[in-house]
This record gives sequence, C-alpha cells and structure tokens, in this order.
Amino acid sequence: QLQLVESGGGLVQPGGSLRLSCAASGLTFTDYSMSWYRQAPGKERELVATIDAFSYRTNYADSVKGRFFIWRDDVESTVYLRMNSPKPQDTAVYHCHARDARAISGAVYWGQGTQVTVSP
Repeated sequence: QLQLVESGGGLVQPGGSLRLSCAASGLTFTDYSMSWYRQAPGKERELVATIDAFSYRTNYADSVKGRFFIWRDDVESTVYLRMNSPKPQDTAVYHCHARDARAISGAVYWGQGTQVTVSP
C-alpha cells in the first residue's frame, strides 16, 4: 500500500526554522520526482519546491527561493523541506507529492498534509 506521510509541521515564529519530512512507502522511491505543495485558507494549492528523480535537479517557487530547501534521502525514502526565515504568508497546509518520473504522465500521489503556522 502506497503511503506518503508528512511530519514536522507546527507553530514557528517568523525568522525561525522548521524542517518538514515526508516518508514514502509502497513505491520505488528512486523512480519518483518529489515535491512539496502548500494550500492556504481560501487559496489554491501551489507548488513550493521539487526535486527530480535521477537528476536531483531542484526547482523553487519565487516566493521561497533562498529561504526553503528541498532534498531527498533515497535510502530512507524520505524527502525533506527546510523552511528558513519563514514568514506569516508561508502559513499553509504543506502536502507531499510524488510523481512517477518514468513516464510523461506518470502516476501521482499525495500525502494528507501537515499544518505550518508562522506567527509571533
């Protein structure tokens, strides 16, 4: 059974730091490009960061460039998101996303999400 389980969310002060984790199971992790998305109340879900399978190339939303960092541990089948200097506008539910990189329209999977609240 495929699962993506996020953890590490919570309350963080502006300027602090937080690390999100997404543990994957039930898939061949190295075949999947991994991403973090977020959705704030009343807003559409948006892409935060991606790390490709095979090439490990990363891509970030302009709003988080230089503050957030994504990396993956293929041995542990886990993808991480380090959130440095978070801002109140980063408050959202953060979702883990996996896409099978072996095909152009590869299967995609979502985690349930973890809440991140940035507040003094």
